[in-house]
Amino acid sequence: MLEDARAHPSFYEASIARLEDNRLNALQVQQVGNQQTGGSGADDADLGAHSRIVPNSCLAAGLDFRRTEGGFGMAVAARTVTQRVLAVLDAFGPHRPALTLSEISRLAELRLTTAHRQVAELTRWGALERGEDGRYRIGLKLWELGALAPRSVDLREAALPVLEDLYEATHQNVQLAVLDGHEVVYVERITGRGAVSVVTRPGTRLPLHATAVGLVLLAHATAADIDAVLAAPLKRYTAHTVTDPGRLRRILADTRRQGYAISDRQIEEVSASIAAPVRDRTGAIAAALSVVVPTGRLRHYVPAVLTAARGVSRRLSAAG
Repeated sequence: MLEDARAHPSFYEASIARLEDNRLNALQVQQVGNQQTGGSGADDADLGAHSRIVPNSCLAAGLDFRRTEGGFGMAVAARTVTQRVLAVLDAFGPHRPALTLSEISRLAELRLTTAHRQVAELTRWGALERGEDGRYRIGLKLWELGALAPRSVDLREAALPVLEDLYEATHQNVQLAVLDGHEVVYVERITGRGAVSVVTRPGTRLPLHATAVGLVLLAHATAADIDAVLAAPLKRYTAHTVTDPGRLRRILADTRRQGYAISDRQIEEVSASIAAPVRDRTGAIAAALSVVVPTGRLRHYVPAVLTAARGVSRRLSAAG
């Protein structure tokens, strides 16, 4: 069925890849192959005769025609093996910590057989673990590798003693976060039974505009990054979430001027957070430290947060 395509190995291999991962049927591959191998006889009229059958389905599968020097050629956008593996890992998240094979297949947009092969290899290596319930979870091997990230290791080692002191002084949630692209990533959290509930834990990502740590990090970002964040759609979590770009620019200016940020009921109605910047030995912002508290008397916590942030900055600078 794919004789014509086999005459062109690169086209044949890419077509098979699309068959496996995007369900392009064999008849469509043969039709495209016939046009590809038509040489001087495959002119615009021949291509147009098949346009209602081939282009739409091929475009949906990642295939499209391009005019080349010798006529019409085929551009194929097939996912690499690495991209498929990353798609499997990316299927997991804070709200999807455990997945069945079929769920991984759907979320990673892979055929079940392909997903099974990738998952089996990842499980053998230790990146995934299969529980007694048949669901897969992120394995300890990935945790071990993630713990080696220098920005996380050095920062956490410098910050933990100070975070513990801040927790003892407030008995509220204490958090440490870093900037990653246009999001904030939480790398450490200390909490207690009497602390207000929070949605974060190490590894959680949240937008910059709605969190105190995010406002601190965004306030000290480049003008281009600030413009990009404020130009994008800003998610509203509660009635108190600030999504107006003009108002956010004023908040960022206040944050730079006063040295801390307050996010009041912007993520959850029952809590607020106060954050201050952590600087490295060069004076650059390396992270943001915050305490999450019940609403009310927020400025009462500002001196403790500022003191803790300066303490972490000193330890981080001393560590080199």
